[in-house]
Amino acid sequence: MDIGARNLGADAQFPSEKIAELSYRYRTLGLGYANIGGLLMSLGLPYDSDEGRALCGAITALMTGTSYATSAEIASELGPFPGYADNADHMLRVIRNHRRAAWGEDDGYEGLKTRPVPLDIECCQDQALAVAAGAAWDRALELGEMHGYRNAQSTVIAPTGTIGLVMDCDTTGIEPDFALVKFKKLAGGGYFKIINRIVPQALDVLGYEADEVRDIINYAVGHGTLLRPRISIMIA
Repeated sequence: MDIGARNLGADAQFPSEKIAELSYRYRTLGLGYANIGGLLMSLGLPYDSDEGRALCGAITALMTGTSYATSAEIASELGPFPGYADNADHMLRVIRNHRRAAWGEDDGYEGLKTRPVPLDIECCQDQALAVAAGAAWDRALELGEMHGYRNAQSTVIAPTGTIGLVMDCDTTGIEPDFALVKFKKLAGGGYFKIINRIVPQALDVLGYEADEVRDIINYAVGHGTLLRPRISIMIA
């Protein structure tokens, strides 16, 4: 974060003069994450569940709040981004609204016609993470009010398709795994099927015995589906 926030606009190259000018004026960053789907699978949490959304929201809030706090710390030494003075009131309002959402507040939002969905702290299985997320936004607001921010934007939700493969992630950005069973092309020709390596871990977390895990994996790899396995499936 520190290197990117300090150097953005100084050494980067851009496709047009206008984009270069805006990048320098606002110093936008795109920090993000990959493998959220894999994390939820490894914890035995359904992707489309209140618990899964709460954990993902807490991680996102912690990442973004911390990055804005760091941006404000850098601004204390190097000054805020060039366009900050013209947008300070609006940006601080946005930060305050994010802070309210991170603490799970239902009202009090400023200048919004559509109420955001706040972090569901009670549904987050890692309470320390949820509290840390709110504290990160406390610090981001406190430091921002004193120093402004070095970056108008700090994070973004991106597919991370290429970098996710390089990092050997089981899933890419925020999306779930596109398939439990995948086909791998062999250098000498032909294919073989492999199951997502998170599946055995997830089944173990959900309480399946070793022989049950083996049967489920063999069935999925052999038939390309988890429907109608030879053993009963527990619903967590």
